[in-house]
Amino acid sequence: MNRRRPRSPDQPRGELSKRRKFVACQRCHAHKIKCSGDQPCAKCRQVGCADECEYAARDRQIKVNQSFLDELVAENRRLKAQSASASRAEADREQAENGPARPTDATDGPDEGNTSVRNPLIGDRAWFHRYDPSAPPLYVGEAACTAFATRFRRFLTGNNATAHIPRTQYVKDESITAANTANVQWPSLQQARLLVKIAMRQVCHMYHLVMRKSTLEKLEDIYRTGNFECTVNKCKFFALFAFGEAYSMRAEPSTGSRVPGTAYFARALSLVQVPPERTNITHLETLLLLSLFSYYLNRRHSALVLVGTAMRLGLSIGMNHNIPETQLIDPVERQHRLRIWWTIYVFDRTWGSKMGQPSQILDDDIHLDMPSSISPVQLHNEQFSDTDHLTANIELARIVGDTIAKLYSRRKYSETFLQRVQKLLKALKHWVETLPEHLRLNEDDLEVNRKSISSLHLSFNQCVILTTRPTLLHLLINNRTTDISQPVLTLGEACIHAARHSYSVILTKWINGSLPVFGYFHAHYLFSLALVLAMASFLPIGSPSDLGAFETSLEMMRSMSENGNLAAAEFHMNLVQVKECLGRYREANPSSSSSATSNIDSTIPPVESTPIPLVTTSTATAAAVPNNTSILTPEDEPLGLSGYALPATAAGNGTTAVPGFTTAMAFMEPTMQDFLAQSDFDLGLLHPVDTFMSEESFFTSQGI
Repeated sequence: MNRRRPRSPDQPRGELSKRRKFVACQRCHAHKIKCSGDQPCAKCRQVGCADECEYAARDRQIKVNQSFLDELVAENRRLKAQSASASRAEADREQAENGPARPTDATDGPDEGNTSVRNPLIGDRAWFHRYDPSAPPLYVGEAACTAFATRFRRFLTGNNATAHIPRTQYVKDESITAANTANVQWPSLQQARLLVKIAMRQVCHMYHLVMRKSTLEKLEDIYRTGNFECTVNKCKFFALFAFGEAYSMRAEPSTGSRVPGTAYFARALSLVQVPPERTNITHLETLLLLSLFSYYLNRRHSALVLVGTAMRLGLSIGMNHNIPETQLIDPVERQHRLRIWWTIYVFDRTWGSKMGQPSQILDDDIHLDMPSSISPVQLHNEQFSDTDHLTANIELARIVGDTIAKLYSRRKYSETFLQRVQKLLKALKHWVETLPEHLRLNEDDLEVNRKSISSLHLSFNQCVILTTRPTLLHLLINNRTTDISQPVLTLGEACIHAARHSYSVILTKWINGSLPVFGYFHAHYLFSLALVLAMASFLPIGSPSDLGAFETSLEMMRSMSENGNLAAAEFHMNLVQVKECLGRYREANPSSSSSATSNIDSTIPPVESTPIPLVTTSTATAAAVPNNTSILTPEDEPLGLSGYALPATAAGNGTTAVPGFTTAMAFMEPTMQDFLAQSDFDLGLLHPVDTFMSEESFFTSQGI
C-alpha cells in the first residue's frame, strides 16, 4: 500500500506535490532508471547527453503548454455559448417589450465557413423550437414551406429569434375520437354509389388507389349479400366515402367538423389493423386512402406514418420486386400490385418533401418494372387510369426525393451545392421536355385542362421552387451588400418564373370555381408561390406585380380558410405575419419598395376592367359565391392581376393575357441554358449566408 511521504515542518505547502509531478527524461525512461528530474538530469550530465535531455524537456513543455491552450479554447467556447444564449433571451425580452428589431445588414454576422457543399439555409444542427418539458419537441424540416416562411420573416425583422408559427389548424386526436363515437353506418346503396364514383373521379385519376371496375362490383356485391361486417371491406369503402363527402358537401352535418367525411375517416381509421402480421393489397389500399385524407384534415404527421406503414408492409411481401407470373397469372392483379407499390413510392417522397423528411427506401433497392398498359385496351380503361400520367408522377417523385436528399439533408457530398442544383434542374428539364403531348397544359386556354394535368404541372413547379428558393433567399439577403453572380440570378429567375406560372394556373381554377375547397395541395402550392412572389418584389429581377399577386394569393387563402380548409387556415396565418413584417420592413427601408420598378415588362398588355369574383367551390357542386367572398377588380392595387396570364373569361378577348407563359419557360432563358451547360461550378460564387439563417434548428413542442 502506497503511503504519502510526510511533509517536514519547514517544507512549504505544495512543494512536495510539485516535486512529484516531474516526468522522467526519455533516456532514463528507456533504461528504466531513476531520474533526478532536473533539466538536464544528473544521469544525462554524467554520460554527456545533456543536449538531448534539454530537447526532450522542451518538447514536454510544449505539449504541456498546448494542452493548457486547448483547455483555454474550450473554456472560451463554453463562455461564448453561454453569452450567445443570454443574448438571445435578452433579444426575446426586448422584442416582447419594444416590438421587432430593425433589420441588420447581412454582412454583420460571422462567416459560417465554407458553404460550397451545403444548402446555405441549413446549419450544423437540426432545427428545434423552444423545448417544452410537457411534450416532446417536433422536428421542422428545412424543406417545409412554413420553415421557409420563418426564414423570410427573420430576414424582414432582422431578428434571428423570430419564432416559428405553431400549427394549430388541424383536426386533433380528441376530435377524431369524438367523430368515431358517432353512429356511422353504411349509407344507402344509391348514396354509396355516388360517393364512391365522386372519390374515383376526384382522387383516383390523380393516383392509383383502387381498381375502378372491381371496386364498384365489390360495392354492389356487399349490398346484394348484406355482408357489411367484413372489417377489410368496411375500412376501404368508408375511406372512399370520406373522399366522396369531402368533394360533395360543405360541412359535416353529424359531427360539426369543418371537413366533410371526417366521421367516415375516423371510423375507418379505428377499424384498420396497423400492422397486420399478414397484409394484403386491400389493406394497403386503405392505408393509402387514409394517408391522403389525413392531409385534408391537415394531419401531416399521421399521413407520413400511414404511408410509412404501407411502405414497410409492402416490403414485407416483396412489392419492390417483380413477382413471377407463375405465382400471379392474372395480368390485371399483377398490374394492380405493381401500381399500388408505385403509389406508395410517390406518397413517400411527396409527403416527405412537405416536411423535409428523408425517403424510406433507396431507388437502388427497387427492382420493379414501371407501370404499363394491359390488353385489351377496354379492360385497361375499365380498371386503371392513364399509364403515362402515373409514370410522370413517379419520375417527378424521384426528383423530389433527390432534391430533399441532396439539398436539404446534412449528408456529405463531393459535389458543390450548385453542381447538385444543376443536376436536379437538368432532370426537371428532361422531365418537362419528354412529357407526352396529352399531358401538356393547354396554355392558350387553361380552363380546359383536366384537374389531373394541371395538378401535375403545379407539382412540377413546386419542385422547381423547392430546388431554387434557397438561392433566391440568399439573393435577397445579399442583394445590396455583395456582387451577385449570374448563376445566382439565373436560379432566382427560375424560381420566380415557376411561382408566377403556378399563380396563373391556380388563379384560373379559382375564377372558374374549380378549386377544391378542402384539398391540401392547392393551398400548399398557393402558399409556396406567395412567399416567392413576396421576395421577388424586393429584387431587380422581380416586378411590382409580384407584390400584387402576393396580395391576391393572401385574399384567396383567406376565403379558402373561411370556407373550412384547415391547411389554408394555417398558411393564411403565416402569410398574415409575412405581410405585417413586409409592411414594417418597407417603412424602415423606403428605398426597398422601388427595387423592382426598373424591371417592369412593358410588353405585358393591360387587362380589361371587368370585375373578377374570387370564388371557390367543390367540383361536385354548383359554383356559388360564398357570403364572405370579395369582389376584386384588376384596377385594385395591390392585386397584381395585370402582370400575369389570366384565363380567357377574365381577359375578355378569348386569349390569355400573356402568350407563351408555359411550364418550361424557366428553362428557355439563355442564362439558364448556359448554367445547365456548365461542366463544373464552384460554390464560391455564393457568399456565406448571414448567421441568423442557420443559427438554430427547427424543433417545436407547440404542435407544428
